[in-house]
Amino acid sequence: MSEIQKEQTLEEKWENATIANNFIFYKVMRNNPAVCKELLEILLQFKIESVQMSQEEEIGIDFGSKGIRMDVYVKDGDGQKVYNIELQTTNTGELAERARYYQGVIDVDLLKSGQKYKDLKTSFIIFICIDDIFKQGLAKYTFEHLCLEDKKTKLGDRAQKLFFISKNCDKLLDEKQKAFLRLLTSNSSSNDFTEKITKLVADAKRNTQWRKQYMEWEREKVYEYDRGREEGSKQTAIENAKNLYANGVSVEIIAKSLGMTEEQVKEIVSAEATA
Repeated sequence: MSEIQKEQTLEEKWENATIANNFIFYKVMRNNPAVCKELLEILLQFKIESVQMSQEEEIGIDFGSKGIRMDVYVKDGDGQKVYNIELQTTNTGELAERARYYQGVIDVDLLKSGQKYKDLKTSFIIFICIDDIFKQGLAKYTFEHLCLEDKKTKLGDRAQKLFFISKNCDKLLDEKQKAFLRLLTSNSSSNDFTEKITKLVADAKRNTQWRKQYMEWEREKVYEYDRGREEGSKQTAIENAKNLYANGVSVEIIAKSLGMTEEQVKEIVSAEATA
């Protein structure tokens, strides 16, 4: 595919992007704190006095540990609660583990050296999904740590993980929640809040700087995917070379069958022998 064709494909993606696009969702929420606050109030169904948008797009831990890049990370005005909203349009099969990891990273980031564990903030990890990843037919799944023996005693660690399912939104009682979740799948606004978001999305797509960032973001995703696939193929070839050599196949035949040079095969089997 030529560069022109790739560029046209990216242009089409940009033109067709809605609030269900992670990049657009991030830009709209991060640059409109009042809208982000309103969305949190709709999803959590309690009032929030004010919010402070995090200045950090990524949270790291230690060298060698996996950091996280969050869609929306905010604190309330008095700093007693933190909220992380993640838009997840595809089921990666690891969202539960991801929610667990995000919670841990946020806690490590919030609790400074010398502080007491009681100083941890009340936290809400919110995933907005399209499909029902738990397959129980609910529109909202709220998780807290609960004693398995009596099924009622809560751990009381002030941490909640919530998953909203767009495709099951008709099962919600709250109309504002329904309207927002429907917007994700239909791109059709049905109340003042969703109309406001629709206008902000249109404004975002007229921002030439954001458009350029989106193009770079999409290209980086493709690059990372290709690099991962290439690394996977390389590792598979190495393992195949080791297995063939262990079964008595000559270096020459291994090199020809795997598209390697004989020197590369010798390096692989030599490293295996000294490991």
